[in-house]
Amino acid sequence: MTASTSPRSLVARTRVVVLLVVCALLASAVSAIFATAARAAGGGYWHTSGREILDSNNTPVRIAGVNWFGFETSNYVVHGLWARDYKSMLDQMKSLGYNTIRLPYSDDIFKPGTMPNSINFNQMNTDLQGLTSLQVMDKIVDYAGSIGLKIILDRHRPDSSGQSALWYTSSVPESTWIADLKSLAQRYLGNPTVVGIDLHNEPHSPACWGCGDPSTDWRLAAERGGDAVLSVNPNLLIFVEGVDTFNGDSYWWGGNLQGVAQYPVQLNVANRLVYSAHDYATSVYPQPWFSDPTFPNNMAGIWDKNWGYIFKQNIAPVWVGEFGTTLQSATDQTWLKTLVQYLRPTSQFGADSFQWTFWSWNPDSGDTGGILKDDWTTVDTVKDGYLASIKAPAFDSGGTGGPPADSTPPSAPSNVKVTGTTSSSVSLSWSASTDNVGVTGYQVFRGGTQVGTTTGTSFTDTGLAASTQYSYTVTATDAAGNTSTPSSAVAATTQASTGGGSGTGCTATYADTNDWGNGFTATVTVTNTGSAATNSWKVSWTFGGNQTITNTWNAAISASGSAVTATSLSYNGAIQPGQQTTFGFQASYSGSNASPALTCIAS
Repeated sequence: MTASTSPRSLVARTRVVVLLVVCALLASAVSAIFATAARAAGGGYWHTSGREILDSNNTPVRIAGVNWFGFETSNYVVHGLWARDYKSMLDQMKSLGYNTIRLPYSDDIFKPGTMPNSINFNQMNTDLQGLTSLQVMDKIVDYAGSIGLKIILDRHRPDSSGQSALWYTSSVPESTWIADLKSLAQRYLGNPTVVGIDLHNEPHSPACWGCGDPSTDWRLAAERGGDAVLSVNPNLLIFVEGVDTFNGDSYWWGGNLQGVAQYPVQLNVANRLVYSAHDYATSVYPQPWFSDPTFPNNMAGIWDKNWGYIFKQNIAPVWVGEFGTTLQSATDQTWLKTLVQYLRPTSQFGADSFQWTFWSWNPDSGDTGGILKDDWTTVDTVKDGYLASIKAPAFDSGGTGGPPADSTPPSAPSNVKVTGTTSSSVSLSWSASTDNVGVTGYQVFRGGTQVGTTTGTSFTDTGLAASTQYSYTVTATDAAGNTSTPSSAVAATTQASTGGGSGTGCTATYADTNDWGNGFTATVTVTNTGSAATNSWKVSWTFGGNQTITNTWNAAISASGSAVTATSLSYNGAIQPGQQTTFGFQASYSGSNASPALTCIAS
């Protein structure tokens, strides 16, 4: 007998199948909703509402970032790529809790065929080889977006020769400024990693605010430039800096926004305007308010007057696009601590706070230094620590899940060498390891015992016995905790007494931190070996080849033929007994590049 199915039974089964399908679809939808809700803020393009910046889902966001400069210089690319891979640099920024990068540029990069220089392609930055400056910028934007970092493009200079007071010069007219702004808006149209453009860096006298002269009124120029950008991409934020003087009252370049109260910027697209201020400490210039007897209690009123009132009166968001210091003086330390509190701690106020990007990521900013030290890897943990309370959560990268588990260890550190010895210390340097995600640190071993860790590519082992030989190896670790195989061992013998790079009151050690065949960067560490603080120091050496220094930081360096002299600057001449400071330089060469012997004299 053949089995048959009744119509009632068939209908019941159909209902069950339909119900199961509906349930599955509902479960999928609910899962998607919760996944979206769980994502970090910052998705899509941003807009403003009163003093807050909101993402595409109307969630408030806080910009908490760094400036990474270089595209505005004659290198035509962000600095430091002679030492590291750009992806490793961006990974480190994110790992430290920064969520936004301000990228300064000059209009030179729009000139046909402008190529970046000083990029190391030896086992790093290989995908940048042969690219123009704009194409390298594309790569940085793309990778930043993939890991949840946002980009603000900053028209820093009309050309690479230097800063200009006005937004135009005789060689770069306003028409070029506007054309290049529109070109950038078109280039990144549809890519919300680029959230906005800072129209011009630090306008100052004869630039004015509200004076009505089209050739000098920065407020009117900002409206023209901003509207030009928004005509191409109406979703971008427009960041407008202040001037230096309003109604005879002077402040930092770009930091005086007093005129906004009477003459606000008016753009054709609503809810796109963010005002931007710059603020600095005595390492940049000893402004009179720093010596006021009421300092630092006077600072809140000064900030309120120049730019803080815009936020406090709910006029618009305020972004402190640059602020920085070497932190060498007690005044600067107090200033930074006071400013950070004024900007409003994230734990207390969330995104209802001032926006900010610190100057700078780079160590080669002469009057501020950077978050990174001169080896372009080691973090200045003191400086970074001051910013901890105003850092903010990372942004949505647009992904739907986390990355797969990383099980690939870094390559072993190479070229480990001894760069200096004393009777009680050995200084080492090595070439950076590579990793599929990013190297986060190195471990230094003396014999089989670990004696230290560092995020850089140099280390000094101290407390050693005189006239004794030691053996060293180095390993590398990545963010997932994978550890490389040890480097080749290197032997070092301590001196019988202080010698080598020594002199009155100080020693100096030399580390070739990166070498790409026809150029290199070097870091010199100066140590006070005396019993009292130094007032100044001088380090001298003679190169053995044709090395030519092309860029310096943290010292005044002069050369006469192969003889070189480096002297301290106003902010780093004082070194306490047993303490150190560093300076560095970039140089070109051909042929050999042996490390020179140093002489250090302190006074």
